[in-house]
Amino acid sequence: MALPSADRREKLRIVEALLFAAPEPLDEAELARHFGQGEDVKALLEELQGLYGGRGVNLVRVAGKWAFRTADDLSFLLERQAVEQRRLSRAALETLAIIAYHQPVTRAEIEEIRGVSTSKGTIDVLLETGWIKLRGRRRAPGRPVTYGTTTAFLEHFGFEAIQDLPGLSELKGAGLLDSNLPPGFSMPNPDDAPDLREDEEPLEDEPLGAGEDEDDDDAPDAEQPEA
Repeated sequence: MALPSADRREKLRIVEALLFAAPEPLDEAELARHFGQGEDVKALLEELQGLYGGRGVNLVRVAGKWAFRTADDLSFLLERQAVEQRRLSRAALETLAIIAYHQPVTRAEIEEIRGVSTSKGTIDVLLETGWIKLRGRRRAPGRPVTYGTTTAFLEHFGFEAIQDLPGLSELKGAGLLDSNLPPGFSMPNPDDAPDLREDEEPLEDEPLGAGEDEDDDDAPDAEQPEA
């Protein structure tokens, strides 16, 4: 394979430097600002991705943006250096999964799917992580808030798009779903499109709790996030 020209190598070095220095993943439009009009930035990224293919760090695409990440087969080497994060409760993990697959979804709909009450504190924990967001309000009595996932969710879990979430066969293969599922059981097709649906309306300048039940945090069956 022919070696890239000096001009090409310089462009690759620029992309490499920008990605290494960036505090967060960059998209192609952000990188293109450092080149002349008409530069094929995507081709540069794909070439750079190939150059890093067998190294300790890889160039990967997450949430539609590009970033360097430790090679998957070497991630165990960094486990001791990683900052210990607060572990989410089971309630928070289940709620996050429901929001990811069923968005836009309201708190009442989350509770219907889970079959148990979900405390406002659980939702607040997920909002604080930046993995979920308030989308709008459902066109229904009480105008409850609808929730969806964020770009930060995709970046943290390494997904390029929400459609990369594991499907039914993958979840069963990983032992996360019972192999003896009810007949006709199906998984929703996740969609995090930012546009509001027909049954949603924009959020207004009102307290975030408006349209939500505020007193169920004190109910005996309400779940609280782990300390």
